[in-house]
Amino acid sequence: MTSGTTPPSRTPAADSPWVLRDYAFIADGERGALVDPRGQITWLCAPAWHSGAVFSGLLGGPGRYQIRPADSWNVWGGYYEDGTLIHVSRWVTGDGIVSCREALAVPADRGRVVLLRQVRAVRGDACADLGLDVRAEYGQRPMTDLRRDDDGGWRARTGGLHVRLTGAGDARPDRNGGLRARLRVPEGGAHDLVLEIATSPQDGPLDPRALWSATERWWADAVPGCSGSAAPRDTRMAYAVLNGLTSSTGGMVAAATTSLPERADTGRDYDYRYAWVRDQCYAGIGVAAHGPHPLLDRAVDFVSERLLADGDRLRPAYTVDGEPLPGEWSLPLVGYPGGGERAGNRAGHQFQLDVFGEALQLFAAAARHDALDSRAAKAAAVAADAVAARWTEPDTGLWELDKRWWTHSRLSCVLGLRELARELGTPRAADWSALADRVMAGTRSRCQRSDGFWQRAADDPGAEAALLLPLARGAVPPTDRSLAVTRAEVARHLSDDGYVYRFRQDADRPLGDAEGAFLLCGYMMALAAHAQGRDVEAARWFERTRSSCGTAGLFAEEFDVAQRQLRGNLPQGFVHAMLLECSARLGPSGLSGGER
Repeated sequence: MTSGTTPPSRTPAADSPWVLRDYAFIADGERGALVDPRGQITWLCAPAWHSGAVFSGLLGGPGRYQIRPADSWNVWGGYYEDGTLIHVSRWVTGDGIVSCREALAVPADRGRVVLLRQVRAVRGDACADLGLDVRAEYGQRPMTDLRRDDDGGWRARTGGLHVRLTGAGDARPDRNGGLRARLRVPEGGAHDLVLEIATSPQDGPLDPRALWSATERWWADAVPGCSGSAAPRDTRMAYAVLNGLTSSTGGMVAAATTSLPERADTGRDYDYRYAWVRDQCYAGIGVAAHGPHPLLDRAVDFVSERLLADGDRLRPAYTVDGEPLPGEWSLPLVGYPGGGERAGNRAGHQFQLDVFGEALQLFAAAARHDALDSRAAKAAAVAADAVAARWTEPDTGLWELDKRWWTHSRLSCVLGLRELARELGTPRAADWSALADRVMAGTRSRCQRSDGFWQRAADDPGAEAALLLPLARGAVPPTDRSLAVTRAEVARHLSDDGYVYRFRQDADRPLGDAEGAFLLCGYMMALAAHAQGRDVEAARWFERTRSSCGTAGLFAEEFDVAQRQLRGNLPQGFVHAMLLECSARLGPSGLSGGER
């Protein structure tokens, strides 16, 4: 079904949503939640990323978990504890300062989400209001069997999920079937609440001190220092986001949300709660630029399993469990303003040639760190064979458009084949190098102008920002004229005010009227400038793109340059992955011209 039509029976949540830049994100790898400045958990799907939402206020649905100062006269703020997805919401009220520390407990259980919240009276006594209404299946299943235990905890059911809340013994049921309470905390004190949502009844203790301690240790172990990068704190943040988006299966969802609009009322709103193989490769390659950290192994494992299972019929995207994506369907929600209310994604049935090239680059990056086992090496050979069999076919490409002979797809494969041949050194290396030469020759003959400029496709002479990535990573030598010419054309035709767009959608309209700047492409531009040895220029592109994050430091897919607003689903994994790679290569410990 198409988005844009809202049945009369759908009613919006009581509170209108915020602009995307104002949301914070907490996650445990198996699911993630968005927190708004009012202290409301406005989006959480459980038990898995692609499950129905239990809190769906982001899209105008019922279900909420809110903790906010009782004094409505307040100014909000917040921050992340460095190198973690432990977030602290903070409000300055008329007579004090109140904060709420929040996180999804880790290590995570796939069938059980544990949400930790701690109200603190930073200055003056704190008085905060709590409201809880867990509603499974996008708000369609209200809480039932609500009861208080002898120990003061609350239990309930919602659909097939079991709910427990501790720390709110004085709460009272409200007329909508939820819970309400007023929390009072003396100055300098703290009050803990633990919410558990599970697929089966749970009876184990919910000790907030032990849960917080385990969560703090997990994040300390999961995120490296990144001291040699260009922007250490933001790099650690990017690494934390990628950790939060990555399941124990190794699959990393593209984003935590669905249906957030890229452009208002254009139908460009999609479900990104699935694992795109390309995004997974970007994350692994970005991590490898820093070192052999665990996220690299998880990316290699997930991509290897998908290749060994599906071969040259590899899908662009899967669930984090490795299953095919469901088709699109309409949700019983109003939708974010200007967006739709869809779930599922049709991209899972496309042929995208560049995915094989990115997989080859991922495996080569792992091999450089001696992190490619025999199973992954076998998967790499499968990917190379897929390129050999299918590189001449039209594909839908990186941007999932019409089937055409996209230049980016082929240059990605050229780079992947050459890197794999160099790093593995197997008897097949010569065959892979020869195949790379054939693909390069065929692509040059169809997609390159006489002055060296690489055009978008065999039948499209326009500029394409995505081409900067394979060129920067080494598809051509850094001194090759085609890198300089192509980058100059992208800068001339696809940039505005220091931000970079994908391609020109419409020759008759300014870039920003057709879509937002693509933050991924801004980092690609920085990498390309760095590959040319133009480090000052690279730093300018990097810093300009880095400035487009939201209040909490998160990036969406696009940036509306005129309005200084984020667009699209949040947080967008591949943007954080590209920041990670860019920061490593531009930092003082990075390799000049990129890792070769």
